[in-house]
Amino acid sequence: MELKGTLIWICSLAVLSSTAALDETLLKNCSLHTPLLERISADLKEAVECGGNLPSAWRAEQSAELLLSLRALTDFLHIHQLKDCQNFEPKNCPEAEVHQNGGLVCVTAANKRYCKPLCNFGYDFSFLRRSRLFDECSNETGHKWVTQYIGGNRLAECIKTSSQISGAKSAYFPKDQDCLKTKSSSQLQNSTIEDFITELKNQGIQGEPQYACLTCG
Repeated sequence: MELKGTLIWICSLAVLSSTAALDETLLKNCSLHTPLLERISADLKEAVECGGNLPSAWRAEQSAELLLSLRALTDFLHIHQLKDCQNFEPKNCPEAEVHQNGGLVCVTAANKRYCKPLCNFGYDFSFLRRSRLFDECSNETGHKWVTQYIGGNRLAECIKTSSQISGAKSAYFPKDQDCLKTKSSSQLQNSTIEDFITELKNQGIQGEPQYACLTCG
């Protein structure tokens, strides 16, 4: 399996992601079909598996150019995955800020928006929140997030640590299963969302769950 096509595609995305305004026709031509996505994913996995055995003939400039393209692609994909949580009810509530080193699982019930911050393994919350499983935004809160931080839409911060003691047990992604790995599997993602919905019901929150999503920082 060749990596050449994949690298060209990555470089193209790097250019696209740095362009302020894109022609509509160009955007249509950049539509990605499932076979292409599968091939790109397979090629990138092969490159990762090669690890230190990548061609030694690559010049330092080539490696730097590839790193630059991958960084642009990462930024592009990060923005793209955040869109999963941008359309929800109530619309007067602002989108919660997704913190780094973890993620947010969110759901709407009875016209109230709830988001639960989670930290990746090896990170913990900067504030004690063992009994604080989630944060709320609704008409009752003035369509503002009830958060431990003053102002803004930041709900949590995950800092690197050797122990995880500030949050509830369910507020951490398992070891070797960080937020992105969870989101890459529909089964793991659905399980994380369902666990949150169960927690809401256990807290006495009624209403049909809607607009459920998981986003990663």
